[in-house]
Amino acid sequence: MGFPHVSDEALPPPPSPGRSAGPTLLVLDADPPPRLESLAGRARVLHADASSLASLLPEADVLLVWDFLSDAVREAWPGPGPRPGWVHTASAGADRLICPELVASDTVVTNARGVFDQPIAEYVAALVLAFAKDLPRTLELGAAREWRHRETRRVAGTRACVVGSGPIGRAISRVLTALGVHVSVVGRTARNGIHGQEELDALLAASDWVVCAAPLTEETRGLFDAGRFARMRESAYFVNIGRGAHVVEADLAGALAAGRIAGAALDVFATEPLPASSPLWAAPGLVVSPHMSGDTVGWRDDLGEQFLELYALWEAGRPLRNVVDKERGYVPGH
Repeated sequence: MGFPHVSDEALPPPPSPGRSAGPTLLVLDADPPPRLESLAGRARVLHADASSLASLLPEADVLLVWDFLSDAVREAWPGPGPRPGWVHTASAGADRLICPELVASDTVVTNARGVFDQPIAEYVAALVLAFAKDLPRTLELGAAREWRHRETRRVAGTRACVVGSGPIGRAISRVLTALGVHVSVVGRTARNGIHGQEELDALLAASDWVVCAAPLTEETRGLFDAGRFARMRESAYFVNIGRGAHVVEADLAGALAAGRIAGAALDVFATEPLPASSPLWAAPGLVVSPHMSGDTVGWRDDLGEQFLELYALWEAGRPLRNVVDKERGYVPGH
């Protein structure tokens, strides 16, 4: 959940000997594709989908995982032949890539750390305000043309527990603090301004808002289960913008149905898109959004620009930023 304080930079590997004279960039495509016009004359660009990735991997010096929702890299990586020396995923999380063979390799992995921090923080703040001011109910009553006066909650003076001490978690903390919320951030280990994971249960019991912004690791998989929801206040709300696997979804649905918590919002799910048959659609007090909390207008351009900046560093033999600790599954430091 938190990060040890070590550098997130690493020297990039040079192109492997025996490949084409210029570096080869392989892109695992998604629609719309990245804008890579500025690499004309600087790189040979190949494009792949899930079915062709394995056959093209041996040709690549660099792999850009533009389709960051795909498991294709994890499935193709163990195959024969050389592998790219650098993999960049256009996502804040690297869990869709990591496999034992990639961890054991010399390949450097980078992610899109920094692009989504503020948009996600704003999205979480919007949910907190919507819950506090009963906006979902106001919309329902308005659609029914029903005039019903209610009292709502103040946000200032409430308490939030943000699980995950990376840049997204810290951005959420800053924005909620600006609203007057008293925020406690939980990381993997305790340090200045960060609570250790051993304090999580006590903080859940004292919080009005619980926000999951942790990286997905074996430690955080299934972190929010029936036991954790039982420790929360009945008046508390839960928000997950981390990964779907952080939550035992049946346990959350049960907690909502039993009134053990007041409500929840999920932007990520174990299966995406969320199947129409999922009981979560009918869970009382649950706001469902389609993995969009960080996707503001122009977000793909931001991701493309970030990759091009990193590519210029790699091209010049300079240290790369946003280097993922492959053992831990996230960028360490800070």
